[in-house]
Formats: sequence, C-alpha cells, structure tokens
Amino acid sequence: MEDTRELFQTMTRRFGFLSKNCCSVGGIDLSLVQSHILYEIDQHESPSVQTIASALGMDITTFSRQTQTLVKLGLIKKTPMPEDRRIYILSLTTEGKFVATTIDVQMKEYLEEVFSHMSEFEKNSVLQSIKMLNEAMAKSTVCCKPFL
Repeated sequence: MEDTRELFQTMTRRFGFLSKNCCSVGGIDLSLVQSHILYEIDQHESPSVQTIASALGMDITTFSRQTQTLVKLGLIKKTPMPEDRRIYILSLTTEGKFVATTIDVQMKEYLEEVFSHMSEFEKNSVLQSIKMLNEAMAKSTVCCKPFL
C-alpha cells in the first residue's frame, strides 16, 4: 500500500506549490495565492471582496493583505459598490487581465505537456479521479485543515 500523504507531498512539490513565487509575467513575480486571486476575479462577474475570499477559503484579513499588494502592482482595482459603499467590487486592470491570461495559458501548456506522457485513457482516468477527489473533499467536515 502506497503512503497516501507521500503521494500528495510529492505532487505538491512537483506543482511548485511550496515555491515563494509561482509565476513571473512581464517582470512581475506572483505568489501562488496571488495567482489564485487573479484567476478567481477573472472567473466571476464583478465579484465582491467577500465572494473571492470565500471562494478561496481565505480569512478576510489575509485576503485583504494580498489584494492590497495586487492593487499596488496595478493588477486589480477595488471599487466601492454604489448601493453600499462598505462593499468593494474587485476587477482586473488591463495589465491584470494580461497577467491572468498569460498564467492561464502557461498552466494549460504545462498540463498538456504533463498529460502528453500518458495515454488518453490514463489522462481521462486521472481527470475523473481528481473530480471524484474534489467532490469527496467538498463533503469533508474537516475542509482546508488537517486534524488537530
């Protein structure tokens, strides 16, 4: 029986999840968290700060620090909602959209290269297994943290 944790530890290292910077686009170095924030903003229509923080499972304080950095880098804008100025809407700037799109293309190319080492059946099996794992994780009562 394989050590399940070791499988995930190895995959985490190979994906570069432990690296300080995951992506570099146009001289801008981004952390994995910042890359995820850009991706989520790009996937939603005029999302609020709370919507994206919740989608990423991040506490609002950590999320706010990360978004401030992205604002300073000129990649996102925070705009107060006209109806309720306590709520901020997030959007990508032109440069932010370019960075998000570039990272998306790079990730798709990377995954395409990884899957090129597998047969179509193996690729589909892996993708189906990941879908099942994501569904099972969504049902878990200990989401996003190890047992204490």
